[in-house]
Amino acid sequence: MNWDVPIAELLSIMLGAVRAGAWLAICPPFQNRMIPAQVKVLLSIAITLPMTPYLRGHLPSIETPDIIACAALQVFVGAALGFITAMLFAAIQAAGDLIDVFGGFTLAMAFDPLSMNQSSIFGRFYNLTAATLLFASDGHQLILRGFLQSYQALPLNANISMETFSKLLLSGIAEMFLAALQIAGPLIAVLFLTDVAFGLLNRVAPALNAFQLGFPAKILLVLTLSGTAIAMLPRALDGLVDKAVAAVVHLTGG
Repeated sequence: MNWDVPIAELLSIMLGAVRAGAWLAICPPFQNRMIPAQVKVLLSIAITLPMTPYLRGHLPSIETPDIIACAALQVFVGAALGFITAMLFAAIQAAGDLIDVFGGFTLAMAFDPLSMNQSSIFGRFYNLTAATLLFASDGHQLILRGFLQSYQALPLNANISMETFSKLLLSGIAEMFLAALQIAGPLIAVLFLTDVAFGLLNRVAPALNAFQLGFPAKILLVLTLSGTAIAMLPRALDGLVDKAVAAVVHLTGG
């Protein structure tokens, strides 16, 4: 019995899945280590299957060197798209880290088995809260839709613009720091004024050793006011999702 294997469709699915796999390995919230690698592989194929009609007409020549070069290009494109999104979402982790620095929680850093590195308390808490809000608000579907548009705007045989990528990197870094300050700014301002108040108290009554009393006081303020700071997280996350999708679409030329 002879099997008629559609080589073009099979190659387009494989190359498209390579791009999706590189994107899933970096882009939040899909890069989480709680998602098994086998699930990510199947998910990358599932993402590519609906886009096969857009990819079939843009295949390189069916030669081994051309296919290898195209696969390497798809890895770079998927990683670049995922990195742009991950860089903007790093603002939430940075906001939590800033609160830990000013609140004195950096002394209690622990090993995080999900990210495989040292993680601070509020940095990890903000990260988990953002991931929960992202799935609850269907923001992950918007991110996925922005990536799917790359298959139409940036076919398999197209090259990514390095000039546009470098500009998006610079603007993304600025957006990340600005968003981190906007999220953690009110609480940081309160903690800074607390340090100023204890400094003045230490000048007036040095025998009280006010700075030693400042550590538990700042921790109490952080725990008390953290609810107010988290209330700003949904709106900030919504803005970050819009900026991440817009950056991905701009990078692909869509």
